[in-house]
Amino acid sequence: MTIATALTKKLKIEHPVLLAPMAGVAGGALAAAVSNAGGLGIVGGGYGERESLERELIAAGNTPVGVGFITWSLRKNPDLLHVAMAHAPKAMFLSFGELTDFAPVIKQAGIPLIAQVQTLAQARRAADEGADIIVAQGAEAGGHGSTRSTMPFVPAVADAVGDIPVVAAGGIADGRGLAAALMLGASGVLCGTAFFASRESLAHANMKRGAIEGEGDNTQRSSVIDVARGIDWPSQWTIRTLRNEFTDRWGGDMAGLQRNIAEERPRYMAARDAGDTSVSAVIVGEAVDLVRADESAAEIVARIVAQAEAVMRSAQDLLT
Repeated sequence: MTIATALTKKLKIEHPVLLAPMAGVAGGALAAAVSNAGGLGIVGGGYGERESLERELIAAGNTPVGVGFITWSLRKNPDLLHVAMAHAPKAMFLSFGELTDFAPVIKQAGIPLIAQVQTLAQARRAADEGADIIVAQGAEAGGHGSTRSTMPFVPAVADAVGDIPVVAAGGIADGRGLAAALMLGASGVLCGTAFFASRESLAHANMKRGAIEGEGDNTQRSSVIDVARGIDWPSQWTIRTLRNEFTDRWGGDMAGLQRNIAEERPRYMAARDAGDTSVSAVIVGEAVDLVRADESAAEIVARIVAQAEAVMRSAQDLLT
């Protein structure tokens, strides 16, 4: 059984599975591994670090991969778009900001434009601005997101954008999630948490262990990590992470964190570099319950697809 969808046809890939462009996690090796496994790997463009972006694009080798950017951050460093495009990406992925400044350049180059949205209004604007693929991201997702839940949001976006392929994101880390997304009207899935602890991930080994041992019940959305890191995220997007001692201490006292930021920021950054998960965030979503093994990206893609095929066969049998 082959899962052929509008997404696989549009991107000319074998499986309807995309790697989320997680900053500091989705590097060239992971993106290439997902693409080589039949999905589409997308390198995370991060927060404007040109040197790291170029390094990870080189690390992808000759494997076709996409590149993803945080749109409001890219607006501060627009030259990074041309750095990415010079590597002939298979797709460009934009999220968290309007497409207006970048969509015409991407479209003129003939590169498929993937736009991630968190509201129906954003989905309609993305369609009007020329997005070739729209990712409907639910609040269950790890990392930054908003408030809509994946299950009702995905079909609403599919209804709103017509023939544009929709990709489901948020709380999807196995084949059951892929099968469910297809039933909701999506053409595929975007997975981040599923690949966070993969062997090719750039995440610190301690962070990977934290994900494998983590529980969705222990995740939360807040802005405390962004304040600690000194990243000025727009208020409509908060970050989902596993709770830890740092978030428990400061999550309910943002004013206190700001007052003590001269001490707390260096402490947080040192913990990040050391992989100290009592302070530094493990940035995963509610689907972390489904991450329980040390696997390669190829094994993860194969497992997701095989499980989805089995689930859909079983569902088909119920109809006979």
